[in-house]
Amino acid sequence: MPRQARLDVPGTLHHVMVRGIEKQNIFEDEEDRQIFVDKLRSLVLDTGTRILSWALMKNHVHLLLISGSAGLPTFMRRLLTGYAIGFNRRHQRFGHLFQNRYKSILCEMDSYLLELVRYIHLNPLRANAVIDLEELEKYPWCGHGVLTGRQKNDWQDRDFVLSFFGFKEKAALRAYREFVKAGKDLGPRPELTGGGLVRSLGGWSQVLSLRQRGEPEAYDERILGSGDFVQAILEEADRKLARQVRARKKAGSLARIIKERCREAGVNERELRSGSRRRAVSVLRRELCAYLYRELGLPLAEIARQVGVGTTGVAMAVKRMDVENPIE
Repeated sequence: MPRQARLDVPGTLHHVMVRGIEKQNIFEDEEDRQIFVDKLRSLVLDTGTRILSWALMKNHVHLLLISGSAGLPTFMRRLLTGYAIGFNRRHQRFGHLFQNRYKSILCEMDSYLLELVRYIHLNPLRANAVIDLEELEKYPWCGHGVLTGRQKNDWQDRDFVLSFFGFKEKAALRAYREFVKAGKDLGPRPELTGGGLVRSLGGWSQVLSLRQRGEPEAYDERILGSGDFVQAILEEADRKLARQVRARKKAGSLARIIKERCREAGVNERELRSGSRRRAVSVLRRELCAYLYRELGLPLAEIARQVGVGTTGVAMAVKRMDVENPIE
């Protein structure tokens, strides 16, 4: 079964989960964690992505974020590719570090934001990385201590989250701590780690109630939210896909696009596909990769076949174009 496309609209809430391949560790020591956090900070400031909640575990990561103008796929590609290359070099290993694609669930903010903040921040306690809530506030690899003021960083959107608990910081902190304490014994909360009808509605009882009344409800495994929210997101995704389809029709065949771009740049097609690093060729290759990925929505593998580099090379080319020409 073909995998579904990412759903993303800038400004939407995402619960992102990243796991090590075959449950292997993605952090071997404190230095690995600090490198990941440094990359996270750099990208947050660079892309306008807003991090609301986060936790680094030995073999997985949870992020609750609001996507910026560059979009979630660009943010995650730059974060994970850069970290994996450095991790492999540092630990003298080869091959994939992460398990398949990261998992991202687009979430309805009003219904799920606070539940997800609490769920993610309690991860270290559930995994016995800390022994109690007091120690959790001192744990440096989780956003809980930042919200309570025991840890400091300049890239987590602390004020936005605390604003849901009160207008004055002291009262908001007290309410937040009580909220987290109340969720300490709730368990793994599978309804918060995926979309679908059962999870979106909060359990089978709600699903059965709808069915008994004969009321349909829209759902999608990639979305956590009400039927109206799911429908709105899917409609926006359809509009984006339609724009890309129209752009593809207008541009013509892929062979024609490449031929015309090569002619305009004065580059031979054979040289483009040869992996040449001549400046004019490199510039054209970057521009082509970004255009085919951003505007036409072509997969990295297809672009790689057409321009003569690997998928990693395409990702790096798009990343560079994202830096040089960010999406407004």
